[in-house]
Amino acid sequence: MAAESIVRSKQAAEAIGGILTEVVCTIFSDHIFVVVTQYGKIGTLISVTPHIVANEVGKPTFSTKILMGKDEPLIHVYAKHLVTFVCEESGNKSVLLALALKDVNLDNIKSIKQLIQSCRLW
Repeated sequence: MAAESIVRSKQAAEAIGGILTEVVCTIFSDHIFVVVTQYGKIGTLISVTPHIVANEVGKPTFSTKILMGKDEPLIHVYAKHLVTFVCEESGNKSVLLALALKDVNLDNIKSIKQLIQSCRLW
């Protein structure tokens, strides 16, 4: 009998804007690790954390923190847009996002988000 892995992972790849884009989602007990790359490298590592205020009704707020790589304002915007739904759908787990993109525009970000959704494990 084969033992079930403690860590579950799912990956997908698609040409987005003419560039091969790879996504790998790995779920741990307390975090979800999402890698989005057009370089075949991890790139910038961002922590996306939900914050729930006690006795507040509604969606949580999210904070982003660059753990490694370039700390540029747009990286925070991309991170929130790409993975806040992962936090919400997983019961407010934090997400570690590794982001290495060559071509970033609104249409590509929407397509990348759909690619992440195709790797849903939560």
